[in-house]
Amino acid sequence: MTPEELAALHVRCFETPRPWTAAEFRNLLTMTGVFLNATDAGFALGRVIVDEAELLTLAVDPPARRHGLGRALLADFETSAASRGATSALLEVSAANAPAIALYTAAGFLRTGHRPGYYRTPHGARIDALLLAKALS
Repeated sequence: MTPEELAALHVRCFETPRPWTAAEFRNLLTMTGVFLNATDAGFALGRVIVDEAELLTLAVDPPARRHGLGRALLADFETSAASRGATSALLEVSAANAPAIALYTAAGFLRTGHRPGYYRTPHGARIDALLLAKALS
């Protein structure tokens, strides 16, 4: 997927946190350790620094949801991260995103932290972020 395609999909998937622009994706994709697992209907963008992987964002086109694509992309992220030397993975997720939290916890991620009021909605409300982590085998 091109940065423009990534950004267009991100807009369809996110309001809070705000969707990323094509320029932001273009910049991220040039950074050391960043990797992308993508299909036509979704993607997982991550990075590995030393032995730790971070899931930067995972997006599945709304019409393609609830068919296992998010689970497959998350598994691909974990495999890619481990192949790059990561022994653990972390992510942050909006406390209001129940489907994402269910996906991550079903995959074995555990809550390790909490950031009160971390995200801001387009209308100015604040939403907490949950920090989740998992050991990679």
